[in-house]
Amino acid sequence: MSAGRILVVDDEEDILELVRYNLAAEGYRVLCAATGEEALAAVRSQRPELILLDLMLPGIDGMTVARRLRADPETRALPIIMLTARGEEMDVIGGFESGADDYITKPFSPRILLARVRAAMRRKAEGGGSGDFIRIGDLCLDVPRRTATAGDAPVDLTYTEFEVLLFLARRPGWAFSRARIVDAVHGDSHPVTERSVDVQIAGLRKKLGDRGGCIETVRGVGYRIREPSLDNEKRSGPRR
Repeated sequence: MSAGRILVVDDEEDILELVRYNLAAEGYRVLCAATGEEALAAVRSQRPELILLDLMLPGIDGMTVARRLRADPETRALPIIMLTARGEEMDVIGGFESGADDYITKPFSPRILLARVRAAMRRKAEGGGSGDFIRIGDLCLDVPRRTATAGDAPVDLTYTEFEVLLFLARRPGWAFSRARIVDAVHGDSHPVTERSVDVQIAGLRKKLGDRGGCIETVRGVGYRIREPSLDNEKRSGPRR
C-alpha cells in the first residue's frame, strides 16, 4: 500500500534520484519535476500530498512556487518542505515567509529527510480531534478542517501558521520558548533560528489584524496566547 504521494522538485538529477529512491523505498509514490513550471503543473494534475521543493530552480524559483501555492485556496494547506543548499539565516527566513512548513539544507541525511517527511505527513493526516473547536475571544480554530475565523471572517493561514496558533491556543496563558514551539510543530530534530519563529509570529499577528494582540511576547521566554478572561476584562473595563 502506498504511504502517500509526494512531489520532489529539483534540477539536480543526482539529488532528485537520491530523494526519489529513499522515498520509494519507504512506500511513497514519488512524482518528479525539474523546474518551477513543471512543479505547478504537477500539483494541478497529480494532487500530491506533500511537496519537497528546491529553492534554486530554472525559470520560476522555489519561493515563487511556494507563494503561488499558498495563494490558491485549493493548495493553501499543502505541506511544503524546502530542500536547498542555501542555508543562511536569511534564506531560511525567506523560505518560511514564502510559505514553507519546513526547511532542509543540502547535503542532508536521507534518514533525517524521511523523518521530516513522515512527521509532515502524520500532522497532515491527524489534523486534530473530531469536532474539536478552540475559541479565544471571537477567534475560532476548527481543528478537523484546519480553518480559522476571526469574528465571521476567514483567516488564511499556512499549514505552519495554523500549527503554531493551535499549539499556543490549546494552552492559553502558558508561555513557550521559541525552541519549544518549533519542537511541537516540526519535531525536535528541526534546526531553527529564533528569528524564523519570530517571522511566523509576525505573520500570524498581521493576518489576525486587531486580534493579533492576543499573541503576547514574553520577555526572556518566548510567546503565549493571552487568556480569554483577560481579553474580556479589557473589553468590559475594570469592575467596580
